[in-house]
Amino acid sequence: MGQYFVCMLASKRNGTLYIGVTNNLLKRVHQHKNDVTEGFTRKYNVHSLVYYEVFNRIQDAITREKQMKKWKRQWKMELIEKSNPNWEDLFESLSI
Repeated sequence: MGQYFVCMLASKRNGTLYIGVTNNLLKRVHQHKNDVTEGFTRKYNVHSLVYYEVFNRIQDAITREKQMKKWKRQWKMELIEKSNPNWEDLFESLSI
């Protein structure tokens, strides 16, 4: 059993949001920050890790990701601001 992550990235405070699932948060966020692949985060300049959750089972992470993607924007912003009120980029402080 490994660790799985649901992460939320933002272009800026109150900016464009991206939600995804990964089993390697450091690697995945690094890929987004460096525009390694074409897609949404490159197109909209979404590079700051502003929120993440940890799961032991991939099924739980996928369920949570799908749930969050259906949320209203305001709910996502409130979730971010509960744990990261200044919308700081959490990437540099990761100790996973």
